[in-house]
Amino acid sequence: MAKWTAKHEAPEPLEGPVVATITGGTILWFAMFVVQLPFYGWFADRDLLWWVWTCAAGGFLGLIGIWYVRGRDAALKRHAAEAAAQAEQTGE
Repeated sequence: MAKWTAKHEAPEPLEGPVVATITGGTILWFAMFVVQLPFYGWFADRDLLWWVWTCAAGGFLGLIGIWYVRGRDAALKRHAAEAAAQAEQTGE
């Protein structure tokens, strides 16, 4: 079987409002968790508690995601500022 090779280079990744997207998703996970809490007994009676705890896990993992993407965003901005300062020093 022949090895597959790309015929063109991959495009640059799209950058968007990553921090806002992750924050919004985290808020939604926590909101779904809070909305399901009054129905905890209903979920327990039907052996569906995993729905409640999946929302809680999504919210807590979202907090880790917010911490990660904020650090990534700061590093990207820091790198861009350093590159601009270096280009200014060399007169480009």
